[in-house]
Amino acid sequence: MTVGEPPLTLIGRLSRADWLDRERIVAWGAILLSVETAFLGFLVLWHHQIFGPVDPPASTDFVSFYAAGKLALAGTPALAYDRAAHAAAEAAATVPHAPYQFFFYPPVYLLLCAALARLPYFAAFYAFQAFSLVAWLSMMKRVLDARDIAWCLPVLAYPAVFWTLGLGQNAFLTAALLGSMTLLVDRRPIAAGILLGLLCYKPHLALLAPIVLAAGGHWRTFAAAAVTVAVAVGLSLALFGVETWDAYVGALAGAQTVYEDGGIDLSGLVTPYGAARVFGATSNIGWVVQLATTALTIVIVSWIWRRAPGAPERFIALAAGILLSIPLSLVYDLMLLTVAMGWLIRLGRGGGFGPWEKLALLFCFIVPLISRDLGRDLHIAVAPLAPAALIALCVVRTRHRIHQADAKGARSDSVPIDCGVRSSMETA
Repeated sequence: MTVGEPPLTLIGRLSRADWLDRERIVAWGAILLSVETAFLGFLVLWHHQIFGPVDPPASTDFVSFYAAGKLALAGTPALAYDRAAHAAAEAAATVPHAPYQFFFYPPVYLLLCAALARLPYFAAFYAFQAFSLVAWLSMMKRVLDARDIAWCLPVLAYPAVFWTLGLGQNAFLTAALLGSMTLLVDRRPIAAGILLGLLCYKPHLALLAPIVLAAGGHWRTFAAAAVTVAVAVGLSLALFGVETWDAYVGALAGAQTVYEDGGIDLSGLVTPYGAARVFGATSNIGWVVQLATTALTIVIVSWIWRRAPGAPERFIALAAGILLSIPLSLVYDLMLLTVAMGWLIRLGRGGGFGPWEKLALLFCFIVPLISRDLGRDLHIAVAPLAPAALIALCVVRTRHRIHQADAKGARSDSVPIDCGVRSSMETA
């Protein structure tokens, strides 16, 4: 019996999920993508009032970026963090009385927002979404090492894609930067560091990366990321002034209140803090849960990066660990899981899927589809279980690599792991 292969009991057959093959995945992905595309098309027409006036008026998160960019172009970037001024800019960009969309991004993000705000609103919206979607798809193609077009169907059907497009969010760009960093870190460490540094527009999503880079000894990538952040911050200071950063710091003080007091729907959070709140815990208990999870995640992911140099498990653990180590990420941020899932699929194609890995991938795929409704209607939080499952699988794989290396008397991290279950889920 091959190491890691379960006995052929009912549980063993369940863990192998042999029915989850490429043909079914592509077919089901095509069906789901068709449904999502039709629904998204309906939302676009509805948003443009094709079916009649929308009352109350609708807006997307993108209007927050666009309004901040308009304020920056007007020479008043600090007002992006003044709610009254920012709300007025949002209303001017879309329609009066639309729901207010908060802006808690650091001033480095104003560099992109100001560039987008030079275009008309809808042109900026579609240009940003199209560019970032193509960047993410290009990254996924390389991670999956795909060679035909069929892989796009299940990838585009991932429900967080729908959330990102519908809300006008920047999660495609975030996932593209992180995924591209994982592709380059071993071959072009400076370029990888630059891409990581560009994530400073969402600094909380990049906090785990420097820790694991240090644990893995990737000092050139670490330094390149630090220099990139310094340059971005310096440029924002030169263009927008110190007062804009002062306004940003002041706005952050109010951000915690927004999330703790329900200014943002808690069922949309996909973090341990959000899960604790959905289950009914107080904010203080939620922070205890989050801090404990963050500490444990840092220890585990750092161990994987230290003990598995050169192994794709590092990238799975990093992308999944980010979502567990921060208190604030929303359903569209589950786009980061595509990086982790892509690397796990690539591993499975190369050396076989281990027990439960296919089912874990399936669960990760459906989580963006069900997590918000379960949280809002049943007060059940499932989103953090997805990255936790992926990290657990990485621990199993990393331990097996270590045992293989010990048995051979030398580390052999570049050799694909054989978990005893050959892949029936190969990509093209």
